[in-house]
Parts: sequence; C-alpha cells; structure tokens
Amino acid sequence: MNEAVRADSNIIVRAFFYSLAFLLVAGGIGVGIWFWVASASGDVDQITEFDSISPEPVPDPRSVVQVPKVRFVDVTKEAGIDFVHESGADGRKLLPEIMTAGVALFDYDNDGDLDIFFANFAPWPSSSRAATDRPTQALYRNDGNWRFTNVTKEAGLDVTMHALGVAVGDYDNDGWNDLYVSALLGEARMFRNLGNGRFEDVTDRVGLRAPPEEFQTSCGFLDYDRDGDLDLFVCRYVVWNEEINESLFFRLENGVRGMVNPRQFAGTHCRLFRNDDGVFSDVSQEAGIEVNNLQGKPLGKALGVVFLDVNRDGWCDIVVANDTVRNFLFLNQQDGTFREVGQEYQVAFGPYGIARSGMGIDAADFRNNGTLGIAVGNFSGEMTGLFVSKPGSHVFSDEAMVAGLGVPTTKPLTFGVCFFDYDLDGWLDFAQANGHVEPDIAATEEDLTYPQPPQLFWNCGPMSRKAQCDFIEVKPEDSGPDFFKPIVGRGIVAGDLDGDGDLDVVITGIGSAPRVLRNDQQLGHHWLRLHLVGKHCNRNAYGAEVTLTAGKLRQWRCVSATRSYLSQCESTLTFGLGKYQGEVQLEITWPCGKKQSLTIDKLDQLLRIEEPE
Repeated sequence: MNEAVRADSNIIVRAFFYSLAFLLVAGGIGVGIWFWVASASGDVDQITEFDSISPEPVPDPRSVVQVPKVRFVDVTKEAGIDFVHESGADGRKLLPEIMTAGVALFDYDNDGDLDIFFANFAPWPSSSRAATDRPTQALYRNDGNWRFTNVTKEAGLDVTMHALGVAVGDYDNDGWNDLYVSALLGEARMFRNLGNGRFEDVTDRVGLRAPPEEFQTSCGFLDYDRDGDLDLFVCRYVVWNEEINESLFFRLENGVRGMVNPRQFAGTHCRLFRNDDGVFSDVSQEAGIEVNNLQGKPLGKALGVVFLDVNRDGWCDIVVANDTVRNFLFLNQQDGTFREVGQEYQVAFGPYGIARSGMGIDAADFRNNGTLGIAVGNFSGEMTGLFVSKPGSHVFSDEAMVAGLGVPTTKPLTFGVCFFDYDLDGWLDFAQANGHVEPDIAATEEDLTYPQPPQLFWNCGPMSRKAQCDFIEVKPEDSGPDFFKPIVGRGIVAGDLDGDGDLDVVITGIGSAPRVLRNDQQLGHHWLRLHLVGKHCNRNAYGAEVTLTAGKLRQWRCVSATRSYLSQCESTLTFGLGKYQGEVQLEITWPCGKKQSLTIDKLDQLLRIEEPE
C-alpha cells in the first residue's frame, strides 16, 4: 500500500472525483471500488450505508448574500511574540517532525487576560544539533495593550522536550491553571501552577511518567466521572521509533526521500487517567477506551479529541479523530466506563464508507437549533468532515457538502479546526489551519504546496436558506490578506486577547513563527462573555452547558478548552448578539447536574459566574 506522498494527495484527489463520477453514473460501482481500496489497507472496517452527494449545481452564495467586512491584522511582531517553532528536522523526514506545534490560550497568572503557551519540539537525540540546539517551550505573559513578555524561564517552563500538544486545567482545584504537555520519547510532563508565576514539574509525583515508546498527540482535561476533579485523556498516534521509520524508507517520483504514510505504522490505544486526589491512575482498559481491530490489535491512530455530552444525558462523552482508521465516539455509561459507538452514531467514516485521515476536531451547535456538528480536518483530497446530528436523534450524517465546506476544503490538507463567532452576530463561524505534510510536495504536484493558506468560513445563519448553504468562504477582500497568508498550519485557536469582546486568532506553523491575528471588527454588534467557576464541580467548570436566549435567538455552548489540533482555546464562553439590545436569559447546567437560571440586562461585558451552593 505504501507509495510516495503522491499516493496521499494526487491519487486521493483523483479517486475522490472519479468515485463521485462513478456514483452518478453507475451507483454502486463507485462505492464498491472505494470499499475494495479501504479493505485492502487492513486498517478500516466496512459499513453498508453512505450519504450520497447531490450533483445539482447551486448558485454562488456570495452572489445572493453579502459577507461582512471584518479585518484580521497580524500583530505577532509588534506584540513582542518572537517564538519560532523547532521541527527537529535533519533531512531524514521522520514522521513526528510534521505532526507538532500545539498552542494554548489561558490565564496562567489570574490577572484576567489571556496568556499564550507554545509547545515546542527539539532536534533528535541522534542529530548533530542535539548537543547545541536546546529549544524550549514558550510562555508569553499578556501585559495588555497588545504587549506580550516572554516569561518562559522565570515560569520554569524552559524545558527542552519533544513536545507536541498541551492541555490546560486546574487538576488540583487550587484556583490556578496547570499544564500537561504531550510528547515523544517518554518526555511528557505535568506542570503544576504554584500561583506565584512559576510552574513545578510534578510528573512523577502525580503518576504520569510516560513510557519512552509513546507517541502522544492531543490531550485534554475532563471530569468524566463527575466527582469534582479533572481527569486526563491522552491521544496516542502510532507505534513509532527512529529505526522503524527509517526501515520504511522510500522516494518520491523525483527521487527525493518522502514522508512515510501512517498506514505503514501499527495503531495504538488512547489513554484515560482518573484523578484520585491529585494522583492519576491509568483506567483505559477498564473504562473501555482501548479499541482493537479485527485481528485483536490496537486500532486507533488518534490525533484529535473533543469532549461534550453527545446524547444529552448529563455525562461527558469523548470524540476522537483518527488518522486512516475510523473515528471513535466513546459514550459515557455513567458508571466509570464508556461504550464505543462511532459506527452506530455514524461518525466513524466519511460519506463513502471508508476511514479518512482525521487530524483536528471541534464540535458545536452551529445552526442554533439543538443539533450538534462535529468538524474533522482531513488530508488533501478528503474534504473536511462535518458530522451533523439529525433532529430528535443522536445519529449523524456528514453534511460538509450541503453546508458549504465540501468543495473549498477538498484540496487543502487540514489539521486544526475551530468554531467561533468572529463577527459576533450570534452564529458560530468556522476556521481551519492548512499545511501539507510533505515538504517537497511542490516538486511532484504542481497544484499543491507545503505552506497553505488558512481558511475562514462565515456562518450565514438565518440567510442560509437563501444562500443554500450554512457557510460561505471568506476572501481576503472581506477580511484583509493577513489571515490568509500561507503557513504550514497545525494548531488554530480563538480567544479574546485584548478584552474588547471579539475573538482573536492564533495559528501555529511547523518550523516557523506563529501568527497572532487581531480581530478588528467594527460592526457594532453586542456580545456577552461568561467565565464559569466551579465550587462543587471542577473549578474550570469543564462540561458545564449554557443556553442563552436573546429574543428569537437561542445559542448553546459547552465549556471545554480542548479543541482544534494539539491545542486549547480559551474556556470563557463568547455569545455574539448582533444588533440585539434587550435582556438575555441564561440557563446553566453545571457538570454535577445542578441547574441555574439568570436574567442579564447589561450587554457587552464579561461576567464571572460561580456555581451556587
């Protein structure tokens, strides 16, 4: 099965359109071809249902609906953020080199504004650079007025490690956000926030020392057992080491060594760690997190994870994006265990019944109608997945094409994905970070590049019927050129970095500086931001749900930082209200199940809401 990256891009692109043509001409013939290709890999399971895609042409939505003018401005340099990501690349093209670059937005010093943490990689131990090049993680303190200060060393985070992702959460409920940093080579770390501007490495003390063979990716905190403290979920990718990687050597069509296809590596299990008074226990097996293939071997190749209550029973579920094997949906059984129902709920496969190359993931009620949308970034030639629950049901169907994401997202290779309301009109928009995995892809594919433009999609909201789609792709003439400059994109996160109520964006890139984008919207839209603080539940209030009603507009949000790819968005909730100026009603369901109702008559403010006694 292994070929050069051409097999991961050009052939997939052609196969997509060929299969679509076959579907239109001969129905089952195209589907049969896809099933044959999928089963030949040995990594995916077949299913018997698929969602057809309508071939009927639709009008250009931009001809009937006007996209708002909201400018994003690159302020990275002027803000004092001089971080440059280290990929570790030394010419051997080892797989992890193109899978890194997590980022987190969080308030580490409790001063009320968002700071930025960048996860950083390092040269390989076998590299000649290892002894002299010692890149560290990076923490930038927000000093206000778009000025950030590098406080990595004084914070105790000047640690060199082969880091990939990051999780933010107050695991000991002391009021200070802690960090878990996922990594290779057994170098993952738990950093406890001491509350004095410094972090302490407590990895061994809390029982989270990882074995050297683990290839950890995205990670996040959640309270899956509703006991009031945060547990930890860690995605693991494949069985990997340098020797395995180099034994799979191959060349591109032009003779250059290419990146190895992940299908060539064996899968692994994700890990769930239960928090027992500040010490973590691995409960993956007993909790039902370990999923095997038909041969009884680990199936997963996990890259992205998101936490939310999928079936609305009051307990947090887990959705995992897998690369080249089916996605997982772990349904919480309310007794400390989970049941994997990805195929049953139809989020496991793409619309042709085969697994895609799942990278980053996010989930939201983007239609404001109680249905849930789960977005998954995929490989070039595989459109971004948009699994939407059917009204009155927990079963999903991939609606990327009808929603307006299908065609524009087919060519790019997508990692991070993120729902956020960038124009504050009350409807969640969508963005994704793109970038290829093959540095030399342009030498063999003239229409593909290694750095690729990020994409931004505006949610039409009430005008979706007129536009005949939910999302319209935003162009540089709508939001300025800075957002769309090519980057080998990986993480993409949103948060209010300057306290003005609208959401700014940070995008990370492989081997490059990040991009910090200031949102300069001036539409006169109102907003309300909510920062929830748990008392009896976990202090971050992860898992809390908020429904806001403003006139006829109803919005639903779930508190969670873990989104995108390897990254963490801010956990404060932002509700755009458009031109609405009246009272709003809030219905809060706290993670322990307690309900709270509030009426708010003042808009354009950040509210801190504590869990009632």
